[in-house]
Amino acid sequence: MPNTPSGELPISPPLPPMPPLLSVPAFWPMALAKEAPEVILKNLKFAAEEIKIHAELRPKLATPNGVRLDLRTMVLRYYGRPGGIPTLVEAPYSGQSAVIADYAKGQSLVETLLADGIGHVALTDWKSASEDMKDFDIDNYLAELIVAIDDLGGRVNLVGLSQGGWQSAMAAARFPEKVNALVLAGAPIDTDAGDAPIKHMAHLSPMKFYDDLVTLGGGLMRGKFMLQGWKNMHPDEHYIKEHIDLYEHLDDPAFVAKREIFARWYENPLDLPGRWYLQAIRQLFKENRFAKGEFVGLGRRLNLKAITCPVYLLAGESDDITSKEQVFDADKYLGTPKERIEKKLVPGGHLDLFMGSRTLKETWPLVARWIRDAGAA
Repeated sequence: MPNTPSGELPISPPLPPMPPLLSVPAFWPMALAKEAPEVILKNLKFAAEEIKIHAELRPKLATPNGVRLDLRTMVLRYYGRPGGIPTLVEAPYSGQSAVIADYAKGQSLVETLLADGIGHVALTDWKSASEDMKDFDIDNYLAELIVAIDDLGGRVNLVGLSQGGWQSAMAAARFPEKVNALVLAGAPIDTDAGDAPIKHMAHLSPMKFYDDLVTLGGGLMRGKFMLQGWKNMHPDEHYIKEHIDLYEHLDDPAFVAKREIFARWYENPLDLPGRWYLQAIRQLFKENRFAKGEFVGLGRRLNLKAITCPVYLLAGESDDITSKEQVFDADKYLGTPKERIEKKLVPGGHLDLFMGSRTLKETWPLVARWIRDAGAA
């Protein structure tokens, strides 16, 4: 799987845009006439596939589900049958869709949880922000997360993925009685910890840079801006290698299908409210207010000491988006007794935590068992 950021909000200043692969003069078919027929056909097939991948495919969750709630900020997806304490998976709201949690058959966190005895699963499927949502802030999203929890019965096992982790922790700190157990996977809780590149971007890029991006987006942080920033972190891979790989494997249906599944998720970024985005950049990533106990959520200062439920901290060994220290240092601030905090470091990078076959096969069944035990305690 490409080494692609998904979780962190800061993006690097865009590099000069590279010429689109298919940006050729209008008379390019005439140039193709000089090629052998089989080469012409392959080039046309390649062009059609590139257009499909970058302009036509849309996100699609892998596992059959129902819509439990349709709120302003999200659709609450529902899997499995009622019974016991529900497990709510909070997908990151950082520019990509909830497909990160239900990516593909055999490569889905939701599918893994269901297969390992968590029969009552829900998922936050965040919506792209419309222009009339530009002034929504973190409180708007936190409030609707609480609505989702209440609709599920008022008490859940909460699984926060990446950016969904700090919001899950906020919900647990604001309403500790509503969270039975908390899983934080690749979640930046102490944003000053570690030495990840994103940390340096957040601190070194002036706030004006982020303000200007939101202004350029008409009050929204446009998903296309973030996608450009993510791709610029690994430009050779996204602007050259992935196209060459596709061309070379164009006649391999399995390869093309895998590429299309990835594109459905990655090439369709969400727009974020400008106020929400700037609040997160300044207060969470630049000032680290949540870890310091200085962030105000839903009218109260949030203190991680208020969280006393069992907590599972999961981090990636080579995660260059959310460093393991940003995840594991949460135990310095939580009110949960040390013996009720599990910490696990697994091989791989950021996306491997949620979408990697190895982690889904070897680690998440252990997490599912831990959730079941927490529910029985």
